[in-house]
Amino acid sequence: MTARRVLASAFAASLVLVVGACGKDHKTGQSTAAQKPPAVALSIAPASNATDLPASTEIAPTVSNGTVKSVTLTDDQNAQVTGAMRADGSAWVPDQPLKFRKTYTTTVTANGADGSSATQTSTFSTMADPGKSRVGSRLRFDDGATYGNAMPIVVDFDEAIPEAARAQVEKRLFVTSDPPQPGAWAWLDAESVTYRPPSYWQPGTKITVRSALEGLPIGKRFGDADRRAAGTISTDRVSLEIDNKTKRMTVSKNDQVLKVIPVSLGKSSTPSSSGNMVIMEKYSNIVFNTMTDPNPANRYIVPVNDAQRLTDGGEFIHSAPWSVWDQGRQNVSHGCINVSPSNAAWLMATDRVGDPVTVKNTEARLDVGNGWTAWDLGWADYLKRSASPHPELANAGGKRGNSRPN
Repeated sequence: MTARRVLASAFAASLVLVVGACGKDHKTGQSTAAQKPPAVALSIAPASNATDLPASTEIAPTVSNGTVKSVTLTDDQNAQVTGAMRADGSAWVPDQPLKFRKTYTTTVTANGADGSSATQTSTFSTMADPGKSRVGSRLRFDDGATYGNAMPIVVDFDEAIPEAARAQVEKRLFVTSDPPQPGAWAWLDAESVTYRPPSYWQPGTKITVRSALEGLPIGKRFGDADRRAAGTISTDRVSLEIDNKTKRMTVSKNDQVLKVIPVSLGKSSTPSSSGNMVIMEKYSNIVFNTMTDPNPANRYIVPVNDAQRLTDGGEFIHSAPWSVWDQGRQNVSHGCINVSPSNAAWLMATDRVGDPVTVKNTEARLDVGNGWTAWDLGWADYLKRSASPHPELANAGGKRGNSRPN
């Protein structure tokens, strides 16, 4: 064979090899061109003909090889129920609790990557009204209110919530903020759940809250109501720092000192708590009644003006005309922060519910759960008290509002 024929034969063989490599798998002989995506598959919950479902029921689609395109829900009078998908796509949440003893029909459509679609329909019914078998709750966030930048969102319950039910309770509590800021719910005691971001809210943040607990199974009982509120964080950052060493309160606004106020704190037998707190409530007039105190020396009934609550246990900042001489000199109170009538009135006009208050260098530490104590915990410790895992927030940072008091 001539050299030219040898080269030609080798070139022809190489063409065959190249064509073979592009056209068929050398092991299977099957075409390796792009495979057509599998068709979409869809199932939904609740299953059709399910009965006695709670008013908190959500529509949960399971989709393979596609995404949910639409969810509709109608009652037995063909009235449509509005709602929206959760951010993680796990379920579609009705905007209002479902009604008791009603039949509903849901239709879910999903689109596949191959252009196919699938639709599933389910008809189900809800349980009877649980009557008095409800867990009472209160949303501590008022519609239309403006708060300080340490404002936690708190839901109080009238009884202890079983640990096994807490994750489900958290799942039915919704918070959105503008601008967006991450946050988490945590249980600082068994009868309340608290929401806070890693650091104080940004000034001017708009917050919307939905406590969607009506009909939610909570242990052997059910949630009582569906509540909503929208509020705003003040553009001014006011903070109060009280130091037992100096017997002074420093009031700052946007990091500038406004005023330094003499105070009298709790005497050694009834010391004030050191910690990072939040102004919880403000009263122009209130009557302190401690007649149930086990120690007779601590029992009294006294009307007080310009009082601001710091703890559930009864620590307030308030007007104390009887201790003006002691303020700035010595501690004489039963645990409250005493200030003069003029300073108490000035504080009432200057700070807000939700403003942070730090007390330092007293003989007692603030107990977790004694009021709005979320900021007395570092972010990592706070997340440990959540019933739901938050790996995406573990490194979000965040510190206490101020350095931990001594």
